Order: sequence, then structure tokens, then C-alpha cells
Amino acid sequence: MARAQSDSSEELLGWSGDSRVTVRSAGVPDRNGKCVVYWMQRAQRGVDNHAVDLAVNIANLLGLPLVVYFAGISNFPHANIRHYAFLNQGLPDIEADLAARNISFVLRRAPHESHEQLLADVHAAFLIGDENPMREPERWRKELASRIKIPFWTVDADVVVPSKLMEKAQYGAYTIRPRLFRHLPEYLRPYENLRAEHAWKVPRGFRADSVHEDMTRGWKDVDRSVVPVEAWKGGTHAGLERLKVFTGRLLVDYDSQRNHPETDGTSCMSPYLHFGHVGPVTIALAVDAAVKANPRLRAARDSYFNELIVWRELAVNFVRYTQKYDSPECAESWAKATIREHARDEREHLYTLRQLEGAKTYDDLWNAGQLQMVRYGWMHNYVRMYWAKKILEWTPDVATAMKYAIYLNDKYFLDGRDPNGYAGIAWAILGKFDRAWGERPIFGKIRYMSGRSTGKKFDSNRYIEQMGLLPEQRPLF
Repeated sequence: MARAQSDSSEELLGWSGDSRVTVRSAGVPDRNGKCVVYWMQRAQRGVDNHAVDLAVNIANLLGLPLVVYFAGISNFPHANIRHYAFLNQGLPDIEADLAARNISFVLRRAPHESHEQLLADVHAAFLIGDENPMREPERWRKELASRIKIPFWTVDADVVVPSKLMEKAQYGAYTIRPRLFRHLPEYLRPYENLRAEHAWKVPRGFRADSVHEDMTRGWKDVDRSVVPVEAWKGGTHAGLERLKVFTGRLLVDYDSQRNHPETDGTSCMSPYLHFGHVGPVTIALAVDAAVKANPRLRAARDSYFNELIVWRELAVNFVRYTQKYDSPECAESWAKATIREHARDEREHLYTLRQLEGAKTYDDLWNAGQLQMVRYGWMHNYVRMYWAKKILEWTPDVATAMKYAIYLNDKYFLDGRDPNGYAGIAWAILGKFDRAWGERPIFGKIRYMSGRSTGKKFDSNRYIEQMGLLPEQRPLF
């Protein structure tokens, strides 16, 4: 190792105390190590990535090259070919953006994606990883930390304000909002995008897969029934292009158009946020820059920040601090009481999962939303709220409603399998983050949304007509 341990320990100690960093496995870097490794999983981007910046700092400090490693696993929970295709489209961007920073990118796909084997093959001295509040990825991190002997730190790279600063589960947007905004001046800052000082030399006989090929080729256990969506292109570069459209053309009308599913009025950044192709700090800084150029956009920015920062990071907080975030058990006491009181209420309409999946209900607005999900992997958030609440009304009980909503959410949405999705379903079905409303059948005190009132708030007939288009025709964005 190029630098002595005593020369680097003080700086490493300082970085370990960063609020974005969690030390999973302590200790000193391997003296015989030949590189620093960043295991990329949640933050799938080569630029504007706190984890990459920290890994570069450590590699430069130790006088070592940096290797960024992505493991292509064939059994990611609830993932199908739609998700893998979008992810795959982002890999060439990662490789190119890292190469511009003198950083090597290594893809290993199943069945050769062993983390420990990779660390051994490159003789890693230090491991950096991503934070991810979801249950299964958190288990992976804990298991890996227990098996390796080199330092392993993870970085909270996909929130504006580090999640640990909230310390506990927040009751609602009104409790987390002031806490988040108090920290914005410190954390809403441009990235360093540091360059690695040392290039990595690929060892002889080293195994890696091409980022330009189909990562899923030969995988027999991948669900291929949900086809990729041609209207979306994954990757950092495509995400940044969409961000330019939003800040340059759509932001001016965001405040008035964001609740109109029949128009292209939202950022459509959620799939890029889910895969980490574009981070929330990058988006927030771009919106701030637009406001500096045009102060009249300030109200639109404030409205958008409420979604991008407040509600999104409330969802992350929810999943981080709530063990059963995908179960009725996560409901508040008042909601559990009203659910029990109305458990046996008669439903006028009951639909099977297959009927719901096929958009075979009497409600054209709901069917339109379901078709948008199935065909395009996306649904306007306002319709998503209505969509989930009707599933509660059309299924025998709350547990079934949660099960069906999560199944559909995770199967079809590009941004499914995400804290935002689970928090949104909990809000709609369990009243999470909401208050008690007036008593009514089935819902009890949980907020109700009717097709009539919902449809009056935007041009629902136009939206329904749009979703009646042939599948090959382009969607709203």
C-alpha cells in the first residue's frame, strides 16, 4: 500500500463519522490490498454519487486504484425482464462516466456474481457500498459484513438529507418537513466528482461481463412475462435529458399541471430515482438553478421539493424504521381500530387479482390507470392514490388489498419495489401519514376517494381515452 497506515488513519476516521456513512465492518485497510472496491447496487450512476466520491477519496489517500463492481443477480426480489432491461440500459452510461474519472467498472452476472470472489480476485483493501433501507438488501449487507475481513462502509447516496439524521420513524410529512429543510443548506450542495489518481490494471485471466450485452441471457429463473417498455430508456444520460425537459419546459406550469394525469406535467423522474441513475440532489440542484434563472418558478420549486424531498424521504424513513412496512401491521392505532370495526362490511363489488390485473372492472378511470401501469410501467401519482383505494374497496379485507396492490406495484411499475411504492400503498389503504376522516362503510375513518370527485379534478375522460390507445402508441411522457 502506497501510504503508511498512520498517515491515513486520521483522515479515514474523519470520513467514517460522516452522517452519510455507516461503518458495517471496522478495521484498517489490508496492507497487501491492490485496490479499493465500491460495490454499486442502489446508486447506479458514475457521476453525482456520494459513494463514488468517498471511494475515490479513500483510494487516492491509500495510493490505490478504484474498482466499481456491479453484481448482476438473477433473483432480485420481484424483479422481471422489464426491470432488468431498464437497469441494463444504464450500465454503459456507468462505465463511460466512470472511465472519464479514471475508474474501472466491472460487471459480473449470475452465476459468477459472488461478492467475496470478486474481492479476492482484485485483492481489495477496502470496500464501500450503498445504503438501502429495503429489507432484503439490508440483510445482504449485514451478511457480507459478517464474512469479510476488510473494512466495509456503506453510503446513504440516494437521499438529500442522510436518513440517520431523522433517528426514528416520522409520523407524517408535517413532522419530517421542518427537520429536512433545516438540513438542506448543509446537504443540498454540488458533488465533487473527483478523479481517481491511479488507474487499475486488469489482472491476467480476470473474469468480467460486457455491459453492452443482455445481462439476463441464459437466466432461466427470470420472469419474462412483463415486457420492457420502449417509451422509457434507462440510464443516467437519458434521465438527465428528461430532467432538462422538466426544468426547461415543464417546471413553469408544474404547480398547476402536476395533478393532471392527462397532461405531461410531472418530472417523470421516479424510475431514474428508483434505479439510482439520477440522484435527488442532482434533480434538486437543477430545479434550484432554474429558479435562479427565473424567480417566478419559486412556487413551482417549493411544490416539487415537497414531493422530491419531503414525501420521498418520508417514504425512506418509513421503510428504514418500520419492520413490516408491507403489512397491515404498520398501520397506526386509530387505523387498526377502524379496520377491525369494518372488517366484515359488505362489498358491492369483489374482483379477483386476475380481473384487477387485466383492468376488468366497472370503473373506466381505474381501468385506465391499470392499463397505464401494465403498458408503460408508470402511473400518474394522483391516479395511483385512487387506484390503491379502490383495491381496498374491491377486495375482501385489508390484508388482501395490501397483497394485491403490492403484487401489481412490484410487477409492473418501473419504480416499483421501492420505499415510495410501499409508503403510497400504506397511505391509501391504511391511512399511514394521514389523519382520521369521517366514518363510512368499508373505509371506516380512512380517507375515501370516489371516482366522481376524483374525475372532476382533471379531464378524466381525456385520460381514459388516452389509455384506450393501442399499446404500441406513445404514452403521456
